[in-house]
Amino acid sequence: MGGKPGRVAVIEQLLADGFTHMFGNPGTVEQGFLDVLSDYPSMKYFLTLQESVAVLVADGYARAARRPALVQLHSSPGLGNGIGALYQAKRGHSPLVVIAGDAGVRYGAMDAQMAADLVGMAQPVTKWATMVQHPSSLLRVLRRAYKVAVTPPMGPVYVCLPQDMLDEPNNEEVRPTSKVSTRVAPDEDTIETIARALVGAKRPVILAGNGVAYAGAESELQQIAESVGAEVYEVDNGEWLMPSDHPLFTGSTGHMFGSYSKPILSRADVVLVVGTYVVPEVFPELGDVFARDARVFHIDLDSWEIAKNHPVELGMVADPKLSLEKLVSALGKAHSSGSKDAAKRRYGEAAEMKSRALAQQLEKDAQSAGNTPMQFHTFAKELAARLPTDAILFDEALTNSPPIQRYRPTRERGQYFLTRGGSLGVGIPGAIGAKVARPDKTVVGFSGDGGSMYTIQALWSAVRHDVDAKFVVCNNRSYRLLQANIQQWWKEQSVTPHGYPLPFDLSWPPLRFDEMAKSMGVPSVRVERPEAIPAAVAQMLDHKGPFLCDVVVEGDVRPDLIGVHCGQ
Repeated sequence: MGGKPGRVAVIEQLLADGFTHMFGNPGTVEQGFLDVLSDYPSMKYFLTLQESVAVLVADGYARAARRPALVQLHSSPGLGNGIGALYQAKRGHSPLVVIAGDAGVRYGAMDAQMAADLVGMAQPVTKWATMVQHPSSLLRVLRRAYKVAVTPPMGPVYVCLPQDMLDEPNNEEVRPTSKVSTRVAPDEDTIETIARALVGAKRPVILAGNGVAYAGAESELQQIAESVGAEVYEVDNGEWLMPSDHPLFTGSTGHMFGSYSKPILSRADVVLVVGTYVVPEVFPELGDVFARDARVFHIDLDSWEIAKNHPVELGMVADPKLSLEKLVSALGKAHSSGSKDAAKRRYGEAAEMKSRALAQQLEKDAQSAGNTPMQFHTFAKELAARLPTDAILFDEALTNSPPIQRYRPTRERGQYFLTRGGSLGVGIPGAIGAKVARPDKTVVGFSGDGGSMYTIQALWSAVRHDVDAKFVVCNNRSYRLLQANIQQWWKEQSVTPHGYPLPFDLSWPPLRFDEMAKSMGVPSVRVERPEAIPAAVAQMLDHKGPFLCDVVVEGDVRPDLIGVHCGQ
């Protein structure tokens, strides 16, 4: 019936939608599609050695570039390998378009090798999943997938492209996907109600999530917090929302225990929730998390999240930026001299408390700066002093994250990305993706020893594609977050503390990340003593190309090291 082959039409459609990179791992059922890719040099294929790495590099790219990313997976085994990473992307609302091959629709009844319900496999970890069933709808389905991925609440989508659909002629027109505006204006009466409640509050708290960042409403969030003297907690942390050293920024509610979040929330008399769900934890509180007489307001583009688990006085489906802009103006009108004075007092108290806590922590750091095994703050302090001010950090250090934020506070959008969603192995591929997106910036990825082993082969891809990212492995020879979490379980179950379970230990045989890196062409250095840190940091930052520091740190479990993930 004429027309270009479907495999050609697909590439042209992807180019029309602005994709420049395809992050993937090839397979036999995608061979025809990949065979013609060389005819389109503007589409760069970024080869990874395992599908989870492809997804996580794409996730890092999408977050740093603030645009959708394209992933290619291989049939059922490849999708299976990528599912954990797709869960991470779904929880973080990353706009990924995932395409994957299959032998063909005509083989559907054969229960052949690699046969599986691919759409059924993908559905729990994507916003939308589908398979192209007829060649005449190939591009229509791709455009629909792109639209779904980038429309808030954003998320990964999965499109299975059977080989026989790609081999058939296609006559569809290639054109950019239609965009859907979600700049939904807020209701004026609701905004005024929220403003009056906030200016009259004695203990206001703001819970803000990635929806604020995706809407570009960080400045308005800070203005509102300062206007009413409200503490700001990051929920479902991942994207930067306001300067981490701002007096009113109080960190994360955590994603592990509701028993840590409840004291934060239950003391507030007015709570403003913006762009997040309440509250994302592995072990959430089953009862009320807010005080019974608290006034709770929720603004989000995702109606599913509003009052999903906890009641609110008013919920509003609206664009966070437009809403917070209106709220800034409404607060100015609602304020009295008394409410302004109260807000200034709360601001001052918060500043004093934060300054005092920081001074105490810095003093503790100084006392242990010469210890061997090292505490990670010794390395983090030296690195922060040498980093360019506009460097990008991709942080999967988990229990070693607090020193990174302490010595290198984030003050601008796009400078700091925190792991989210619970999947390990994010730090190294995430940093690679961020560097591909922002080649003009110094990018440093942090990971623990346990997490690094999930995706260590990503280092090979960094060399293959000449990605000048830097990597720091916090090598404490254990799954330390699990050690921290089981302490909480012991407490809840009245179990006498004892030795940690053997599966939490990674000390034998020793994991030598410096040697692993060198085997894949990445120069590296192992840092075991404090006096070796300055030279190692200088060597890493001065090297042109990927470089890894294997930093051997102590493995003790201390509250100051687990607070960022447990809300302490």
